[in-house]
Amino acid sequence: MTPGSDYNMFEEVSAYLDKAAGFSELPEGLLEQIKQCNNIFQFNFPIKRDDGTYLVIEAYRVQHSHHKLPTKGGIRYSDLVAKHEVMGLASLMSYKCALVDVPFGGAKGGVNINTKDFSLHELERITRRYTVELIKKNFIDPALDVPAPDMGTGAREMAWIADTYLTFNPNNINGIGCVTGKPLSLSGIRGRKEATGRGVYIGIRELAEDAEMMKKVGLNAGLKDKKIIVQGFGNVGFHSALYLHQAGAKIIGIAEYEGGLYNEEGLDPGQVLKHRTDTGSILDMPGAKSVPNSIEMLEYECDVLVPAALENQITSHNAANIKAKIVAEAANGPVTKDAEHILLEKNIIIIPDIYLNAGGVTVSYFEWLKNLSRVSFGKIEKRYEMLNNRRIVEAIEKASNHNFTTEDKQGLEVGADEQDLVNSGLEETMVRAYRNIRDTSQTKNTDLRTAAFIVALEKIAASYINQGIFP
Repeated sequence: MTPGSDYNMFEEVSAYLDKAAGFSELPEGLLEQIKQCNNIFQFNFPIKRDDGTYLVIEAYRVQHSHHKLPTKGGIRYSDLVAKHEVMGLASLMSYKCALVDVPFGGAKGGVNINTKDFSLHELERITRRYTVELIKKNFIDPALDVPAPDMGTGAREMAWIADTYLTFNPNNINGIGCVTGKPLSLSGIRGRKEATGRGVYIGIRELAEDAEMMKKVGLNAGLKDKKIIVQGFGNVGFHSALYLHQAGAKIIGIAEYEGGLYNEEGLDPGQVLKHRTDTGSILDMPGAKSVPNSIEMLEYECDVLVPAALENQITSHNAANIKAKIVAEAANGPVTKDAEHILLEKNIIIIPDIYLNAGGVTVSYFEWLKNLSRVSFGKIEKRYEMLNNRRIVEAIEKASNHNFTTEDKQGLEVGADEQDLVNSGLEETMVRAYRNIRDTSQTKNTDLRTAAFIVALEKIAASYINQGIFP
């Protein structure tokens, strides 16, 4: 299912903010300032194709909020990219960053292309030309606006962007921080690729371990044996499924654009990925039922449904047929506001995108900090921690007159490296944010999404007020 012509993502996100505003006493002017996009850059540029012909490309970069700088948000390559979508995604980024205490304003970029229609060299030319246009208008800079990967882009595109920016700004000592999601060889950070999926897993885990919330939907606390269907098997969907599977949940369904797989006893995401790598499709995997129409899988019975593909997937047309107890929004905007009303009436818990997929921007923040400090996390303290832990182990051995095995010593004496610290910081961020949303939901007697927007709204408003803009 793709977004229809009557779907406007910016209006959808704004409607959620309006609902949250009903719980506040903020002045109308401040609310309007928070809602609107500060800068909208819509432009076109030509690229020369491999066959010598020229093509004009439609592109966008939207900075939603300047309450904190730099602004932050991914760049999406898709033939579904439209102005309202980029505006909506940018605004969602503002609220997302505020919610999880990442000090960025929200932004988003989009290039209206289908990446399958272009060669590698053509994609590089598009990316570099897009970056040049951003440079000319000050829409990319470590202190102003920092892009990241999104649908259709990855570490490769971020490397092209960083190289292009540095070519034009060779004297900017912090220039490598102009973009995040870069390869490790270009000052990227360990854990960034899987960060969004890991964050999705942590968010679902926190809800699943909340016995009071689970009781509301008739489920036992904990992830073990929870039946989960994941829609979308890209980077986010795969890693979400992988971590949930490793935690003991049953991934009974995986849906992709070409169809889906279903097995009541559970699927191994790693094996599904290998099958797709070998065959080019998730379909026809031994031991699993192939489902021709994957959108139907949204309506299959399960404990947790994880839409991790596109926006506008659960709408007023199919919401009444959703049988999941929990809908966990790994994608941005998969549930429309009309559908949300239906799901809540059915007593379905929605874990909102504004919270659940914040793992990507959280670890992007860590990468940006790494780039500005120009030192890897753990590089300074790891060996010190190892020596300190070794002294503790030796003291315990001496006091207890018992020697640990070599294997035990290795486990006890280890020091935290970059991956450990990134995962720790991500988990702390997601756990703290869930508890904040949960407490606000109880205090205000409202759903989790509205509670998340209330928290974000209060933080952004406080930032504007503290700047003296709205005394």
